[in-house]
Amino acid sequence: MIYQGNAISVSLSDNDIATLTFDAKDSAVNVLSSAVVKELGEAVEAIEKNASIKGLVLASAKEAFIVGADITEFHRMFEEGSEALTAMLERVHSIFNALEDLPFPTVSAVNGLALGGGCEVTLTTDYRVLSERAKIGLPETKLGILPGWGGCVRLPRLIGADNAIEWIAGGTENRADACLKVGVADVVVPEEQLLEAALDLIKRAGAGELDYQARRVEKCSPLKLNAIEQMMAFETAKGFVAGKAGPHYPAPVESIKVIQKGAGEERARAQAIEAKAFGKLAMTDVSFNLVGLFMNDQVVKKKASKYEKQAQSVNQAAVLGAGIMGGGIAYQSASKGTPILMKDIKEEAIELGLSEARKLFTKQVERKKINADQMGKQLGNIRPALSYGDFGHVDLVVEAVVENPKVKGAVLAEVEASVSDETILTSNTSTISISRLAENLKRPENFCGMHFFNPVHRMPLVEVIRGEKTGDAAIAATVAYARKMGKTPIVVNDCPGFLVNRVLFPYFGGFSQLLEDGADVKRVDKIMEKFGWPMGPAYLLDVVGMDTAVHAGAVMAEGFPDRMSGMSDASNKTAIQVMFENDRLGQKNTKGFYAYEQDRKGKPKKVDDAVANELVASVVRGQQELTDEDIIARMMVPLCLETVRCLEDNIVGTPAEADMALIYGIGFPPFRGGALRYIDAMGVAKFVELADGLAKDLGPLYEPTDRLREMASNGNSFYQGADQA
Repeated sequence: MIYQGNAISVSLSDNDIATLTFDAKDSAVNVLSSAVVKELGEAVEAIEKNASIKGLVLASAKEAFIVGADITEFHRMFEEGSEALTAMLERVHSIFNALEDLPFPTVSAVNGLALGGGCEVTLTTDYRVLSERAKIGLPETKLGILPGWGGCVRLPRLIGADNAIEWIAGGTENRADACLKVGVADVVVPEEQLLEAALDLIKRAGAGELDYQARRVEKCSPLKLNAIEQMMAFETAKGFVAGKAGPHYPAPVESIKVIQKGAGEERARAQAIEAKAFGKLAMTDVSFNLVGLFMNDQVVKKKASKYEKQAQSVNQAAVLGAGIMGGGIAYQSASKGTPILMKDIKEEAIELGLSEARKLFTKQVERKKINADQMGKQLGNIRPALSYGDFGHVDLVVEAVVENPKVKGAVLAEVEASVSDETILTSNTSTISISRLAENLKRPENFCGMHFFNPVHRMPLVEVIRGEKTGDAAIAATVAYARKMGKTPIVVNDCPGFLVNRVLFPYFGGFSQLLEDGADVKRVDKIMEKFGWPMGPAYLLDVVGMDTAVHAGAVMAEGFPDRMSGMSDASNKTAIQVMFENDRLGQKNTKGFYAYEQDRKGKPKKVDDAVANELVASVVRGQQELTDEDIIARMMVPLCLETVRCLEDNIVGTPAEADMALIYGIGFPPFRGGALRYIDAMGVAKFVELADGLAKDLGPLYEPTDRLREMASNGNSFYQGADQA
């Protein structure tokens, strides 16, 4: 044994070929933590000192090669400042450069995922052999940074600037066949042939059949692009990527600039340019928040995994109520491999649900995600039913009928009589109390909420709602089924609106009050979209539907009359109520706060509407001078305060889950990290001061909680400590 560490070992074979194996003893996956990078430096030193070595293979004993750097260390590292970051990057560059400069051929044998720093390690070697299931990528721009361990330098020299820009700015994971096509992979083989293929490359390089030294010269030299080629490669890409990434995400464009600045430089200078840009991005709030999101996502996944371990299997599902929502749920289940019965009392509803599923499968075929045979097989996983005849073997039922407590209650009692005692019943309700719906059930412990967001195939969140009598087995099975469907389940406790809608409606309440004070609908939408929301509040209401908003607003007013009674006040109607009463339901009937026309692709396009403007004018109580900052505060404070209340009321378990639910459920701007991180970024004391100032004129919707005031006075935050999620 040449070297033995906690995560890395180096052994020497009889033919003097060394194998450096990544195999972290205390982790299920290999990550490049600061401790592992230190070990890598020690291992490379040991290799350099051994004169008998004739070649080196990098390998992994885990299912993945290396999943990347240890992101749990990022916040702490970033807080040390740009100088400390630059010093860290220089240390890593020296280790990677030493690996690249070893006096014999080197090969990476990539058996699985090689992402971020894991990808950058493989770029130091002369050759890369990939198993058929391997994936390689540099996803750093998704964290608000860029590849800082040589990825912006080596990849363009290996596969060309155009391909490297696509990989790095897009942050994509690339399959083995795609890697072979662009030249990242030299060979792709079945996994059992991986080591053999790697040794064959070393043998051929050692014999002079392959010129590995020429490859090194190319990787360490300036890019071979003249001025016109550089302009075409970089300037065009910057414009395209800037338009796609948007103004709030600087890393993709910055990565192109780094490749461009380093294009005419040799390795050392190009790496210095890369390190400087990494340090600059790492100091931004965007990067801090996006790294925080990654950490939060890990918290959510770990919680879901714990439930999965104790869950009964869901091998056969059923959805009650076809139509668009039922068809979407059926499609999602079937496409992920769980057969599902789709029941309705009307054949036309069944056909609508099947039509929705077919449409979604057809789009997958058009995008070449699946082929026609796969579509046929997956569509066959959906079985229509007009009766409960086949429900005896169903493991989990999703009730998705009309949002009416009497109808839902009757349907749930009906289906309970037709399934086994172990079958889990769930309700896809957005507002109705799970405890209330359980009142007519004989086995309420087997019942919980399973709230999908529309459109089902696009929205990642599923709220799993625990009622007063819901048992752990029901929650575990529902979480496991949601994960099997490719969704992110977050468990919440029962209350009006649950978590996401309870938080969303104070946001709409803030919007209604702004309109009463004379704010312009289009201006508010534009400001909130500039703030980072995918659509402004008026546009969002048109998408949600005014009938849905009025119904949910009434539920909120009943549940939280102290601060939400204005959402259902007949004597002082909001613009939302006025739109509803005038049959302006939004996109569903082509008129709401905006009118809707079809664009060239057949999608609804919003246009200004004089009738809508007149209706909004009818609710104006006075004209206030409002700055952009005023509008943002009046929209965001109620939403953030209700998130705080949900945490304090134990509706949601952790800040991480609360923030992820808002990002996945209603499109809270990811670069801002979520409502609670938004408060932390402002400072709890400053946020309380802002809310108090608004509450004087706008009422209880803006009133901070006692516990939030206590946090402010004690200097606390929701994310205590940089690495806590």
